[in-house]
Amino acid sequence: MNDSFIARWSVLLLVALMMFFAYMFVDVMSPLKSLVESNLGWDSSVFGKYAASEFILNVCGFLIIAGVILDKLGVRFSGILSAAIMVIGAGIKYIGISDWFQETAFAAWLGSWWVSMPASAKMASLGFMIFGCGCEMEGTNVSKILAKWFKGKEMALAMGIEMAVARLGVFAVMWIAPIISAKFDNSVIAPLGFCSCLLMIGLLNFVIFAVLDKRFDNQLIKAGFSPAEKSPEDEFHISDLGAIFKSKMFWIVALLCVLYYSAIFPFQRYAPNFLEETLKVSAAEASQLFSFFPILAMVLTPPLGLFLDKIGKGATMLMLGSIIMIVCHLSFAFLLPAFPQKWLAVLLIVVLGVSFSLVPAALWPSVPKIIDEKVLGSAYCLIFWVQNIGLCLVPMLIGSLRNSTGNYLVPMIVFSSFGVLAFLLSLLLKAEDVKSHYHLEEPNIKK
Repeated sequence: MNDSFIARWSVLLLVALMMFFAYMFVDVMSPLKSLVESNLGWDSSVFGKYAASEFILNVCGFLIIAGVILDKLGVRFSGILSAAIMVIGAGIKYIGISDWFQETAFAAWLGSWWVSMPASAKMASLGFMIFGCGCEMEGTNVSKILAKWFKGKEMALAMGIEMAVARLGVFAVMWIAPIISAKFDNSVIAPLGFCSCLLMIGLLNFVIFAVLDKRFDNQLIKAGFSPAEKSPEDEFHISDLGAIFKSKMFWIVALLCVLYYSAIFPFQRYAPNFLEETLKVSAAEASQLFSFFPILAMVLTPPLGLFLDKIGKGATMLMLGSIIMIVCHLSFAFLLPAFPQKWLAVLLIVVLGVSFSLVPAALWPSVPKIIDEKVLGSAYCLIFWVQNIGLCLVPMLIGSLRNSTGNYLVPMIVFSSFGVLAFLLSLLLKAEDVKSHYHLEEPNIKK
């Protein structure tokens, strides 16, 4: 089936839409930060803890378990399971933010301990924790799905398009959330409910994908492939995890990943509020300005994936992306406060989007080149696990720095420092590639 253009690209559409909905849900409260603080009694520190909660269970080991599930039980089971977990987590978060919940005895009990965190924040964080397990698990699952369906074909292009569609969710929610909120009397719950409904559609997408993938496996068996040949998951053993942890390249990629994404995703949580304060604009206008962040990334990621498929230069792209990120965050720290112009803010946001296209477009298709296919799912999950450690700690750090300093200067310097370390690791990655011949600079499509 994957020889059929329509079949493999239909699979891409199904899984990419789910990640589009997931990215919308992740950032649905970012453009509403000021409203959340006034309506629910949160502050920047509470908001930072809430943002960090998405990754807590993953850091505590869920992603390692998710990798084992993926490699033992396959992409169909893992896909439906992780989509269902997202829907459950979204439902709990919706309950926590709802007005009626604040009046319950359970909410009163939640608010009676650790009083610096309101009951709504605790319940929302619990739901976000559960959602985060499903979201990160689905992210690794989607990578393995595309590696399976596009093997020997346009794999980097497919991964690039999937990332572009997912990032469109960030753009969409920065516009849609304030509009829905305004339509419902500055409600926080209405945008959250809308995005939760979209996740249910995503769950249905994965049910449809499971049917297609089952047919694909049946065709492979009829074509003469044994289950072991057509399904590397069946060859996986827990002891294989040791080989991943012993891989020097795995740790270089994982650390590069955590440093890079720690300067991107936590920044997204605070960027609308940063622009609101720096440019002296409304929260809705600030979120609309920041919505341009993924635009250039959406446009550039697919052609960059195609470039990687046909030309290569993956390690070089990682270096260039890190340099761009350093320049942008330093400009947010010093240049934009000195010249608070909207056009300059949009320019910096769009250029940062270039970095956000270069690095992921090169990073994720490079993993199959350095990791054995039978443990590829676990490798992706372990990389996400390391990444989640940073994504869990950094929002709390940024929230604490924001509260203690009263501005965003130090947080932006912290973000840029992550870029410096990511650049140094990209240099090390390129050196290891030259030394050990992982072919990271070579094209994916072989003539």
